[in-house]
Amino acid sequence: MGNKDIQVTIPQTLEPVYSNMIQIAYKEDEFTFMFLHQIPGINQARGKAIVTLSPTHAKSLLTVLERTVREYEEKFRSLEGEQANNQNVTMRGYS
Repeated sequence: MGNKDIQVTIPQTLEPVYSNMIQIAYKEDEFTFMFLHQIPGINQARGKAIVTLSPTHAKSLLTVLERTVREYEEKFRSLEGEQANNQNVTMRGYS
């Protein structure tokens, strides 16, 4: 599959979202990523965005994310040994 340039339009009303936690749910035909902001000092997180992808697009996201993190580490610093709070939850299967 060749790369094709596409025109991307981003609405002016689209707000950036900061997330420091993610929950991932999946079923046979989709992956759902729930981006959260965990509030420091308390056991609470706020939902910021929900994105649902096909399994094929989730796999593509994994490939692109691995490549991008590798490029980041080459440019800035290694993230080896650094782990975000491993309180991220994966919900297995849902309907």
